[in-house]
Amino acid sequence: MSLSLWLALLGASVLLSFTPGAGAINTMANALSSGWWRSIWGILGQQLALLVHVLIVAAGLGVLVVRTPWLFDTIRYVGAAYLVFLGVRQFFSRASDDDAVRVSGAAPEPAFSMFRRGVLVNLTNPKAIVFFLAFLPQFVRPELPLAGQYTAFVATVVTVDVLVMWFFFATTAHGLGRLTAGETGRRIVNRVFGSLFVGVGVLLAVMH
Repeated sequence: MSLSLWLALLGASVLLSFTPGAGAINTMANALSSGWWRSIWGILGQQLALLVHVLIVAAGLGVLVVRTPWLFDTIRYVGAAYLVFLGVRQFFSRASDDDAVRVSGAAPEPAFSMFRRGVLVNLTNPKAIVFFLAFLPQFVRPELPLAGQYTAFVATVVTVDVLVMWFFFATTAHGLGRLTAGETGRRIVNRVFGSLFVGVGVLLAVMH
């Protein structure tokens, strides 16, 4: 991959990562509930899902998903339902709800739980497959060895996304931690993030 092409990929990756979505909301919720350092577990889960999406597209399965309406819609509705479920659970969660996606002063959520949710939040979004179907070919030259190009692509996209999620979205949310010091603040923040999860889920379900 040439330097000019890589710089274009870098710029596009930055724009992609700064685009608000379920991943950003999940990262901010984790930072508020479990702290800035531990929010990395959810971010890493999201990166695993991103890697799976790239592999699906690279293997040609992405075309199958896009060209099979029932399969695409199934993934889309499952993803939307999962986000709505997370949102409703968070909206009605209390400080004592250990199983909720908590924005509270309760004990930190286990790392694996955050990692698993990060994977599911990104993996159940078929729009990502559509995006990479259009995005990936712009930075891969079929006449050149593919392994190195895919490695550079994945390394760039993942590195940028981790940095943006952790140092922008998680940092921004962690700075609002004082809002969760009291029960009223925790309730308000839970409802805000719950509503955001539901909103993204609804958009995922209705947008084509």
